[in-house]
Amino acid sequence: MSEDLTEFTAEIADQVESFIIAVTEVARGEAPDQAVSMLLLEVSQLLLAGGRLGAIVDVIPEERFEPDVGPDPDVDDLRERLAKLLAPIDTYTEVFDPYDPTVEPMTCRLSDDLADVVADLMHGLQHYRAGRPSEALWWWQFSYLANWGSTASAALRALQSVVAHVRLDAADSAEEFGESR
Repeated sequence: MSEDLTEFTAEIADQVESFIIAVTEVARGEAPDQAVSMLLLEVSQLLLAGGRLGAIVDVIPEERFEPDVGPDPDVDDLRERLAKLLAPIDTYTEVFDPYDPTVEPMTCRLSDDLADVVADLMHGLQHYRAGRPSEALWWWQFSYLANWGSTASAALRALQSVVAHVRLDAADSAEEFGESR
C-alpha cells in the first residue's frame, strides 16, 4: 500500500473504532436522554468516513480470497440493549432504494441497523488489527457500498426525524419520542 493509502486506512480505522466505542457506550443506557442526539452525531461522523470510502477508487486486496478473521462479531447483546433503550422510537419506515419506483416502504429497527453497521465495521477492524490494512480497507469500502452505507443513512434519517419531531412538534412529542427538551 502507498503511504497515502496507509494513512487513509489508519484514519478510517480510527473513525470505525470511535463509532463502535460510542455506540457501545450509548447502549449501556447510562444517559438515555442523550442517546438519540449522541447516535445522530456518531452516525453522521461515520457517514463522513463512508463518503470518503465511496469517493476513492476501488480498493483491491492483496490476496484473491479473504483471509479468515475468525468468527463473525457477536452483536446480539448490543442489539438487545439498543432495542431496550430506543424502544419508543426503535421501529421506523424506510424506502430502501429511492430510485426504484417498484420498491415499497419497509419497516426497520434502529437497534438492528446500528448493530448490523457495527458488525460490518468490526469485521474490517479484525483485518486491520491482524495487520492486513488493504483487506480492511477493501472490506470497509465494499461493505459501505453494499450494506452499511445505506443502513447507516436510513438510521441517520430516522434519528434526525426524531430530533426534528422533538424540537419542532408540540411539547408532548418529546415524551412520545423519549427525549427530554
